[in-house]
Amino acid sequence: MLPLIKAMDHPIPLNEVKVGLMKDSHINAANAGGGEFYVTTGLLEKANDDQLRAVLAHEMGHADLGHVAKLQRLGTGLSIGAILLDQIIPGSGALTPIAGQLIANAYTRKEEYAADAQGVDILKRAGYDGRTMMANTLQWLQATEGTSKGGFFATHPATGDRIQAVLNHR
Repeated sequence: MLPLIKAMDHPIPLNEVKVGLMKDSHINAANAGGGEFYVTTGLLEKANDDQLRAVLAHEMGHADLGHVAKLQRLGTGLSIGAILLDQIIPGSGALTPIAGQLIANAYTRKEEYAADAQGVDILKRAGYDGRTMMANTLQWLQATEGTSKGGFFATHPATGDRIQAVLNHR
């Protein structure tokens, strides 16, 4: 993890990095912001070193690009907008959470592509073949956990689309 942190555009001070473990058999990881990352037991049990590196590089890509803070600001803005809309159009409050979730999902899908690309760059700067490592890891995730189909309500783009975007990344 240390070589990846050093390869970030905005390296996190090592004394601020925290890694938490979630007991979950699924392959997953998350960036909680502020240098805090979570991995599942499923990821640690099933991934090889390169796959773990690629997943962590993706999460560090989110950190490098400030996605957690941006999503928090988006959530605050959507909440304020929902309150104002309900004042203008009484009763609209029942629909605004659904609309807000659709907006947030579209936002997070775009951020997933960006985190994949940033993860490729982080891996490359750390001395790895980032594009191949990220594409292989996404293919492994697809084979192991099943494919994300993307779609209107999805928070992540379709896995096949992510693989193609990574392979096209320069």
